[in-house]
Formats: sequence, structure tokens, C-alpha cells
Amino acid sequence: MSKVHLVRSGLDELLAGLQEGDPVPAERDLAVRFAVARDTVRQALHELLLEGRVQRRGRGTVVAKPKLVQPLSLKSYTEGAEQMGRKPGRILVAWEEVAATADLSAGLDVGLGLPVMHLERVLLADNERIGLESTYLPLPRFARLYDTFDPETSLYAAIRATGVQFASALERIETILPTPREAGLLLTTTAMPMLHLHRRSLDSEGRPIEVVRALYRGDRVAFQTVLVDGA
Repeated sequence: MSKVHLVRSGLDELLAGLQEGDPVPAERDLAVRFAVARDTVRQALHELLLEGRVQRRGRGTVVAKPKLVQPLSLKSYTEGAEQMGRKPGRILVAWEEVAATADLSAGLDVGLGLPVMHLERVLLADNERIGLESTYLPLPRFARLYDTFDPETSLYAAIRATGVQFASALERIETILPTPREAGLLLTTTAMPMLHLHRRSLDSEGRPIEVVRALYRGDRVAFQTVLVDGA
């Protein structure tokens, strides 16, 4: 077993005896405890950081909150966060009209180059930045949102309030690294793996509702779904 794995095993035992928010001993103290170089401790702590088990706070490291587990369903981010007892929130980054690219034209069934509504928001859980969401909506269908929607609240609730019901969605999740801008908005680094979610939602008549591109911090969010045997 490598020295990093030995340190990881020791840290696993150490973390099992700590509570959320408790400080993790300093690198130099851990190096002495496990009789290894500080670089070895730093590598083990970095692995725990990427897994979301610890997080940086100031110059130190503390035990992290459990990851926010989001359901893979047509529920909104708000509903998923509240189910875990977390307080959802949002910071508005942009709310604008943009010209439909080829992908947006196909995804939203609008003419190429025609304006679509773009809403970009940082997603919060208990005031912690965990995601960055860009939603594109067909403008003629949802222009009224400019007068009725508070961008710090649930977009799905606002859409449903217009009488539109979500019926189905195609969703794809991949792992990517953020751009410097995205990392800055999420208060992390470009080395932090992100869960990249792409979704296209339809109503009961098969009409497009939205195209969404969202990034979630891999150390703070996980996704789950229920699988049922369809045989």
C-alpha cells in the first residue's frame, strides 16, 4: 500500500470521529502523526477535497457538509434542495435576450438568429455556491416572465404558474473542468471537476420548454435516480 493510501486510511479514521465544520489538523501535524512528508499529506487531503469530504476555510481545512443529492427527475433544484433540508438560493448573473444559435434553434424550435430568453444564475445551498445554471427559453412563449418572475425564486414554479406543465426531458451528465469565469463565479479553481448537466424539457404536447446547461461542483453535489425493472 502506498504512503498516500496509508494516510488516506488514517484520515478516514480521523474524520469518522469529527463533526461537520470541525477543523482538520494542519498538514505539518498530520505529517508528524503519520510519519510522512507534507507533500504526501497534501495529496491525500486533495483527494478528500475533490470527494467533498473536506473543504477549505480560510487557511485551514474543515469537515465538509454532506453533498447535496439532487434527484434526476422533473423536480426543480428548489424541491431537491428542500427535500434534503437545505435552504436553496440563487444569485442572478444575467437575464437577457440572445440570438438563437444552431443548437438553440433546434432545441427550442425557434428560427436561427431569433431572440431567446437567457437566464444565468449561481445556485446556492445554505448560502454556499454549488452550481451555475444557464437556462434558455423561447421568448414569445415566456416573455411575460419579465413582469412576473423573481429570479431569486424557482423558475419551474413560475413556468408552471403560466399553465405550462413539464412532461418529459432528455438529460445528459458529463464531467468537465470549468472555465476561469465559471470557477470564479463558483468560488473554486479551474482544477475542480464539475458535473455538466444538459437538459431539454418538453410539455405534454411535445413543445420545447427549455434548454439548460448547468455546472455543479463535483465536491458538493451528487445526483441519484430510482431504477425500476421495465421487463
